[in-house]
Amino acid sequence: MGKDKAEKGEVERGSWDNQCDFFLSCLGYAVGLGNVWRFPYLCYEHGGVTFLIAYIVMLLISGLPLFFLELVLGQYAGKGPLKLFGRIAPAFKGLGYGMLMISFLVVIYYNMIIAWTIYYTFAGFASELPWTYCGNTSLTSRDCFQRDQELACFNSSSSDTFWDKKCTSVSDVCLNFNMTEADERDDTNRLMCYNGTDNIVLNRVYPRVSPSEDYYKRTMLGLEEDTSWENMGGLKWELVLCLAAAWTIVCLCLIKGVQSSGKVVYFTALFPYLVLVILLIRGVTLDGAYDGIIFYVYPTAEKMANLQKIDVWAAAATQIFYSLGPSFGGLITLASYNKFTNNCHRDAILIAFANCGTSIFAGFVIFSIIGFMAKQAALPVEEVIKGGTGLAFIAYPEAVTQMPFPQIWSFLFFGMLITLGLDSQFTMTETVTTAIMDQYPNLRAHKGKVVIFASIIGFILGLTMCTRGGIFMFELINWYSASWGLLICAITEILVVMYGYGYKNFLENMEEMGLKLPTVMKYYWLSMWMVITPVVLFFVLIMTFIQYSPAWSPSYTQEKYYFPIGIQFLGWLMALVAGALIIMGVFWQYYNRKRNGKATDFKSMISPSEKWGSALVTNPVKKPTGVDNQTYDKDEIRYNKYSMDTAY
Repeated sequence: MGKDKAEKGEVERGSWDNQCDFFLSCLGYAVGLGNVWRFPYLCYEHGGVTFLIAYIVMLLISGLPLFFLELVLGQYAGKGPLKLFGRIAPAFKGLGYGMLMISFLVVIYYNMIIAWTIYYTFAGFASELPWTYCGNTSLTSRDCFQRDQELACFNSSSSDTFWDKKCTSVSDVCLNFNMTEADERDDTNRLMCYNGTDNIVLNRVYPRVSPSEDYYKRTMLGLEEDTSWENMGGLKWELVLCLAAAWTIVCLCLIKGVQSSGKVVYFTALFPYLVLVILLIRGVTLDGAYDGIIFYVYPTAEKMANLQKIDVWAAAATQIFYSLGPSFGGLITLASYNKFTNNCHRDAILIAFANCGTSIFAGFVIFSIIGFMAKQAALPVEEVIKGGTGLAFIAYPEAVTQMPFPQIWSFLFFGMLITLGLDSQFTMTETVTTAIMDQYPNLRAHKGKVVIFASIIGFILGLTMCTRGGIFMFELINWYSASWGLLICAITEILVVMYGYGYKNFLENMEEMGLKLPTVMKYYWLSMWMVITPVVLFFVLIMTFIQYSPAWSPSYTQEKYYFPIGIQFLGWLMALVAGALIIMGVFWQYYNRKRNGKATDFKSMISPSEKWGSALVTNPVKKPTGVDNQTYDKDEIRYNKYSMDTAY
């Protein structure tokens, strides 16, 4: 077991060319669509500042501790999650499989978002952005409303408004909704409808839909009035081609391993910040932007009371996982390619706060735009959009139409979304392929074929989301795949490392890598890892079960479409598959060890195996504690000071 062999194994597995590659890859993985797409719509649904407060708290007590924990684990062991957990605690080898399954499910639907952005990118090359005004095709809903079109109708005739894709008399609009035209006008001199009791302003007579929302739901997604789980409709070939393009990009960027993806992130991790700054400058100058920002940051008594609701904290906890990426296995994978003495403590803090700052910054961008949309529709900020995962594909495109040369800004914005999505997609796909090659080392020589195979499987499974009802499958996976499963994996991981492996051993491993923690930070990490983080996550997990609410999706109308019971059950299976794999792993390891004549008592099952050790092979040196600091080859281990299996 010599150094030459270790170096050979390292070359076979691959490593980062330099520290900047790793840092930007981690930053790109952490700062992704979760910040610009997922964070704003959750913030909008949970009252703006309410969610913002819960998000920051969960960052400090769960996200950051788990983020650092996984960087240390991956960097020390030089292995992906499958091998790592099977060695640090044999009974919990299934934890690596649970993380892998979550990443696999997320990879399938995450690339669909990139496919949508590719669709919008090409649609934006038109002479006029197709979501600028309400169209007059069969794909446009009758409730589509655009202020300039309405103003043109009103100037043509003060008794007209814009409805049903054309100028329509107010009396006809009222009659359609079983009302009559009122004798009075509102403050803007528009006619109103009379419902038999009160005069109703037109924006309360029917739910107005912005052109960008209408385009997203009816043109891009292809939703129709009768679309449901029972009638998903046929494939939209435009989306199929866009999904194929998305997987092709991922495949080409990963085909040579981390060396190639590490170079790509120099652009993909930094370009989004430039576009966000430009969008913010434009957003805050729009009429109504102030109202949107106030909704986002101003705490009212009613909003603060919402902090008592567990769904806000559960959503914040899940978003932290989506933002920073712990318990997906991706951080362990990225860190496993790292230099052994890299300062991952510094990286963890910088990346975590850069991530949180990006989310908050993106919130200012999107809520300034939502304020503008509310002003245009003459509605309160909380009512202007029905929320949901499409928020970023509604609010941001709306802002683009307000800029000079909108086609250029459309290209830049959706190019930004593509780069944001690719960063995270690179890492999650790399997690899956690394796990396969760690499990079957002979496949490392065929890295390209493994990546191509994984990309083809991901594309085929993603076709269900390219139908006219594909948004339902998308929402089902988004709702369930990374909710309870992530929490279960996170709680198990932190308990295994802190109490099974032992926090003292963990701190020793950090010292071996040259990490010197300030006293204050050392006590912060230990208090989080040992008590606060697992307790908080366990509480959130239990309360999300108690206060469970069924999954729903946007529909053709403005109403939420709640999925049938059978589909909800399918979602539950997705949510609990990670936990099931952990339990199955315990039984399999017990059976396997007993068959091979190894100890199966509790202590042996949760103690490091004989193969556990650091990623390096060095000469033994004396530590200050007087314990030999023996480090090891990644795959061929003869001795381990942590192992209980010294007889085997």
